[in-house]
This record gives sequence, C-alpha cells and structure tokens, in this order.
Amino acid sequence: MWAVEYRDEILVIDAGLMFPDEDMLGIDVVIPDITYLMEHQEKIVGIILTHGHEDHIGALPYVIKQITAPVYGSRLTLALAEAKLKEHGVERKVQMIPVSPRDELKIGSFKVEFINVNHSIAGVLALAIHTPAGIIVHTADFKIDHTPVDGEPLDFHKFAELGEKGVLVLLSDSTNVEQEGYTVSERVLAEKFEEFFHGAEGRLIVTTFASNIHRIQQVVNAAVLHRRKVAFIGRSMVNVVSIAKDLGYLKIPDGLEIELDEVQRLPANEVVLVTTGSQGEPLAALSRMAMGEHRRITIMPGDTVIISASAIPGNEKLIARTINHLYKQGARVIYEAVTGVHVSGHARQEELKLMLQLVKPKFFVPIHGEYRHLVQHARLAQEIGVPSKNVFIAENGDVLEFTANSGRIAGRVSAGRIFVDGLGVGDVGNVVLRDRKQLSQDGILIAIITLDQENGQVLAGPDIISRGFVYVRESEALMEEVRAKVIEALDKCQNQGNNDWSFMKGQIRETLSRFLYERTKRRPMILPIITEV
Repeated sequence: MWAVEYRDEILVIDAGLMFPDEDMLGIDVVIPDITYLMEHQEKIVGIILTHGHEDHIGALPYVIKQITAPVYGSRLTLALAEAKLKEHGVERKVQMIPVSPRDELKIGSFKVEFINVNHSIAGVLALAIHTPAGIIVHTADFKIDHTPVDGEPLDFHKFAELGEKGVLVLLSDSTNVEQEGYTVSERVLAEKFEEFFHGAEGRLIVTTFASNIHRIQQVVNAAVLHRRKVAFIGRSMVNVVSIAKDLGYLKIPDGLEIELDEVQRLPANEVVLVTTGSQGEPLAALSRMAMGEHRRITIMPGDTVIISASAIPGNEKLIARTINHLYKQGARVIYEAVTGVHVSGHARQEELKLMLQLVKPKFFVPIHGEYRHLVQHARLAQEIGVPSKNVFIAENGDVLEFTANSGRIAGRVSAGRIFVDGLGVGDVGNVVLRDRKQLSQDGILIAIITLDQENGQVLAGPDIISRGFVYVRESEALMEEVRAKVIEALDKCQNQGNNDWSFMKGQIRETLSRFLYERTKRRPMILPIITEV
C-alpha cells in the first residue's frame, strides 16, 4: 500500500494483504496498519487498485470499513474487489469507478494517467500521477510481453512519452530482479499445453492460480483443439472464471464448459478439469482430490495432473505433499521443477533496465519484493546512470519527500502489520503469537488448587492437567512430583505470610518451570488456578 500526499490531499495506491508466515500460528491473513490514513481520512481523495491480485486488493474490505473514498481500477480488478467487499457486507459503502488504459482522470488535484502493462492477471494498470511537484510513475507488477495472450502489449509509447516530458519519481516492481535476461512470454506455454494434451490418455487436471485468466485461456484453447470438455472446480476458480467471462476477458466457446456432474458421464480422454490448489492448500480442491477426500472427483490411474504455477515461498512442503499423494493415487504429475510449465509475471533484469531507460526518472524507488530485491534493483538503477543519492530504499512507514529538485526520507508515520484471526482484527499481537508458539512446542500444564479462605490450607488438589506436554497416565511418577512441588511452593508462601494470589501463582509457576526443565528439558506453559472456599 502506497500513498501520494500533496498538501491536503492523499491518493492511496492498492490495498493488499499478505499470507501468514509459518511462525504466525492461527493467523488467517495479515493486513497493513492504516492508522495514518484513518487519522487523515478527510484528505483521502481516492484509492487506485493497480490489479486484482490478493496482495493488492485483499485488504480493501478492511480499509473500506475505516475509510470512505472512491475506488478506481480496471473492470476486472473492480469486479474481483467487489466480490471481496460483498463477502464482508461493505459493497454499498464504495463508489467503484472503472478506468481503461490511456484514460486520464482528475482525482482531487492529481491528474492520473492509466497505462497498460503485462502481468500474470488481466487488467493491470501502471500509473502516471501528475502532481504540482512533478510526475510520479508507478509501474504496478509488470513484465514486458511482446506476444501476450490478450494481444495487448505493454504501452512502450506512453512510458517513453512520459520520459521525454520528465519524470520526477519512478516506483518500479523489484520482485524478479535476481533473474538475469528477460521473462518468457506467457504464450510459449501454448506449446507446452499442446504437448501435454496430446500425450494424455486419460483425464487432464490442470491447477493454476484462479486469477491467471491468460493461463486459463490457454488451457481452454488447448481443450478446443483436442476436443475435450472443460469443468472448473473450486470456489475461487468458479467465481473468477464467471467474472472474467462476463467481462469478456475469458473466451469460452459455447458448449465447451460442462458442470461437474457431467464429468463422470464422459470418457476420460474427453475431459479437462481446471482447479484450485496450486499451492497445496489443505482445503483446496486439488489437495482434497490427492487425499481422496473430494466428494465428487476421485483421482484415478491414467489421470494427468498439471501444476502450472510456481511455489510461493513457504508453500514448498505443502506442494510436495500434494504431489506425493497424487502419485500414490496413480496419477502422472507434471510440475515446474520437472517441465517448466510456468512462466513468471514479473520483469527480469533486462526489462527493469528498459523501464528505467524509457522513463528516465530523476529519483528512483524500488518497490515490491523483499528487502534484498529492493537493494539489488537500486544497484541496477545506479548501473544505468541514476545517481546513488537519488535512489531511495524505503521500508514500511518511511515518508519520502520530493520537490522538483530534491528528495529525502523525511521521517516515519505509524505503520506495520495487523493480524486477522477469524473475525478478530488486530486482537492478536506478538504476545499472543509467542504464547501460541510455546503451546505448539511444549504444551501446557495446569495446576488446580482449592484453598481454605480463612487459613489458606489446601482443601483439594493439586489436580494436574497436561495437554501437549506429557500423557498423564504414563507419567504418574512425574505428576506426583509436580504435585509435591506445588505444595512446596504454597508452603513457602505461607511461611512468608503472603497469601496474595498473584504472588502464589508466580511462585508455583517459577517452581514448576525450574523443576520441569531440569527433569524434561522442556518449558511448557504453566497455568496455576487457585480457588477459595
């Protein structure tokens, strides 16, 4: 999420989310902290969505609940965003304004030009934001594809025209900067699909990102050539395909698409299934098929499964597990590490250099990707002539201040990550995650004691409950020692004349923690519960 601010106006760019890391136990998604925007919401003149991927539109429902502003984007981007807003029941709060490549709009005091670029989803728009201080160009996620599936290549002329006018700041995608050369065109996969379709004797099951309309179109084209019917599986896949068809981004000939109920009635060599689950997500359709848990589709010997996507970092184990189970079910599996049945949607080094040469910015800010990608993109810019003092690597919350002749990091605003867990937004923080991590590693031990209210004598207990630490019935000797340690801690408190519950719980916790670590080398969470009668 970026924001361009001039005097009393703020223009927001994208509202994405990220998926949790392995150590974010129980977290569903991570959204940006928009405290600064909430504090200045009267200044916000609009929100522009560059494209429809989750990391650019996924947080929009949470943002819209706090901020009211018109939302701009391509027709496909807005349709995908609107589906998300409906899930959260906030679609009525938003004015959606569709835009197209080469459109120019006045949004507050900003004039915004929308520029066509290529990526792994249709309807991606780069931005040229004209401000009184100068032009800011935001590339969005992009690559340079001379033969795109939809026939709409990146708008070189507009970028060159902006470069001739003079661009103050370029913000450019850094995701694929570690790769040399050029990113391969999406269209080269047509030959791959032709090869796989020709060699498949049974059913074909293709999984890819639901948002990759161009990839789905190529599967449809191959199905037409090989006289196979196509069925779509998975809620997100069905929803996106329906939206893309309605808007004309996806073209499926009449009679080609069938419902899932019809699949069993057709010969195996006349069927293609397009499904979700390219990242091994446990609840996705492909994963359930692989585990034999899908209600309507069972993997059979002779099936060919094509995983047409690269692994998002952190998902490698899930994907490997899915592939292993597909093989156990008798399927033939084709995936990136074996055949290269995927191409990236992000620009490599030579394309990034070309963008810099076209735009010729005075100042450069690498965006997207991890910190190492930003550093490498910054070096790339310096190699082709951007002065090092004019290159800025910004982190979340940094304020970049530019005038016609100068640029600097001018300070920080409140920024960070908000964890979403179920219906809770922001109620799970680092302390809760730390507790969850401890529980997942060493479990919990609960000590329940009932005391006499008058003299503090133990009336019942200690009762010891273990979850995720040891199995009580097989560790009776240890549990007896734990009970003795609890009594020892309580006696110590009585001898000191301190009957404060907090103090007693602290003594129990400290005594048990030290004892259990000496005996087991584990540190379970210890929860003393004291009641008085």
